[in-house]
Amino acid sequence: MDVTMIIDTFWVLLAAILVFFMNLGFAAVEAGFARAKNTVNILSKNFIVFAVSSLGFLLLGWGLMFGGDNPFVGTSHLFILGGGDLSFYDSTLTSNVPFWGKFFFQLVFCGTAATIVSGAVAERIKYVAFIIFSFVLTLIIYPIVGHWVWGGGWLSDMGFMDFAGDAVVHSLGGWGALSGALILGPRIGKYGKDGKAKAIPGHSMSLAVIGLFVLWLGWFGFNPGSTMSFQNPADVVSILMTTNTAAIAAVLTSTITSWIYLGKPDLGMTINGCLAGLVGITGSCAYVSVLSSLIIGAIAGVLVVFLVVFFDKIKIDDPVGATSVHLGCGTFGTLCVGLFAQEGVTSLSTRNGLFFGGGFGLLGTQIVGILAIGVFGFVTTALVWLALKKTIGIRVSTEEEIAGLDIGEHGNMAYPDFAPISAAPLSGLSAGAEEERVAAAVASVPKEAAEASEQKVPVIHKERTAGPKMTKVTIVTNQSRFSELESTLARIGVTGLTISNVFGYGMQKGHETYFRGAPVESRLLPKVKIDVVICKIPTETVVNAVQKVLCTGNVGDGKIFVYDVEDVVKVRTNEHGYDALQDEE
Repeated sequence: MDVTMIIDTFWVLLAAILVFFMNLGFAAVEAGFARAKNTVNILSKNFIVFAVSSLGFLLLGWGLMFGGDNPFVGTSHLFILGGGDLSFYDSTLTSNVPFWGKFFFQLVFCGTAATIVSGAVAERIKYVAFIIFSFVLTLIIYPIVGHWVWGGGWLSDMGFMDFAGDAVVHSLGGWGALSGALILGPRIGKYGKDGKAKAIPGHSMSLAVIGLFVLWLGWFGFNPGSTMSFQNPADVVSILMTTNTAAIAAVLTSTITSWIYLGKPDLGMTINGCLAGLVGITGSCAYVSVLSSLIIGAIAGVLVVFLVVFFDKIKIDDPVGATSVHLGCGTFGTLCVGLFAQEGVTSLSTRNGLFFGGGFGLLGTQIVGILAIGVFGFVTTALVWLALKKTIGIRVSTEEEIAGLDIGEHGNMAYPDFAPISAAPLSGLSAGAEEERVAAAVASVPKEAAEASEQKVPVIHKERTAGPKMTKVTIVTNQSRFSELESTLARIGVTGLTISNVFGYGMQKGHETYFRGAPVESRLLPKVKIDVVICKIPTETVVNAVQKVLCTGNVGDGKIFVYDVEDVVKVRTNEHGYDALQDEE
């Protein structure tokens, strides 16, 4: 086999695998920006969308995209399954990579376009409706647009340039996201009675940042891999650098912009900013210099901040910012080809844009392509959404949305450890032994207690013997003061503590917080709650010691609550009162 073919095939497959890995990035970013109660649904959609898009592209999508040079859509050798003649596609894209290698590379791009939609319709879309939409998008809509640009269609004939998919992948996915978010409507609670947007913060910024870095890594396959060849390493590394440079510029400018415009360097905006830079350079990465990529990324980072705020203001509820990142910056990136293209920066760049003496010719062609793909993409995806809305419905019920799609759509929870699991046997017992133990416990309950329980009348099984008074002291304070407080309590003889991380606010009403520019309605502060039960240590001693540790004279030092305790029962020994406390106080 030709060494050239081996190298090119290996390069294309490596790049395709990196792009496939971006599915994890999208899943993590979307899940992080969503609430915990919808995490299973988000993760499941990112699984299923790649499966259905793969099937759609395999059944018909590839043929519509690359089946001949008809201006509008492929018409020849549409069906590649079932032993058809695949030699028809030998020269498609490149002759150095076997058919299925080329197919897989284009497949992961197709899957990316469908995945973009997932985030914009998150937290209220019916699972089955999303599956059907994704299938239609990748079976018909995406391949038609792909044919226009990459399959020998009319935009390609006009000279339209989109190296790695700003228009074909990102803006098309963005149009589907926009139409879906419009037709679905905003999430419950997103807008107040005054019409102003309220923040609905995601449950895990850690997960979102992990997803961002996975996507950033995947983009090094997405853009450089679109060369479909490693015969000119200078081209590959130039594309690698323009891609990374745009990303880092956008990280900086989105952070600075949110800092100035919103008052704080919002992490959510920085995440969207990095993605905006990566999207903004995708269409022109092979046609512009590294310096131009720095400018493109810097502009994209500023643009995405204002787009997120803009879409919130016009009541387009997009939980992850897909419309801002992929539609807004995908369109911007497509325009940048006509502005910044520079002949000769790579062997693939053969035309100059407006800023390099090329006039308005290429820019005009790019604008025609943007308009054509925009109208076609928005209208066709909107028709699919409307058809689904009129038939099976596209939005979950109000009750299901409030409770979370994880339970309503999947019957699962992403974080089950936060809820009791009734089926789990006690330590070391088999399920049968546990059933016997429960039965014995039930049998041991006195008849009068059981009857009282049915009547919901409280019963005390054993009279408490007289003993020292017991008092419960609850301390709520800042988390940073816990270590010093614990040491102080130990010094005065209090060794039994129950610690809880809680959220709340008193007269100070918490801090004003924002998420991607919108105010967070709940302003709860993180606190730590310490519960102690004392008996022979004077309550006044404990209270005074706690005050000395916590008091700074500032609002928010904390509160101390004092309660009388009627009884304490040690489960293991059935001891009551002070005897039950001895090994814990």
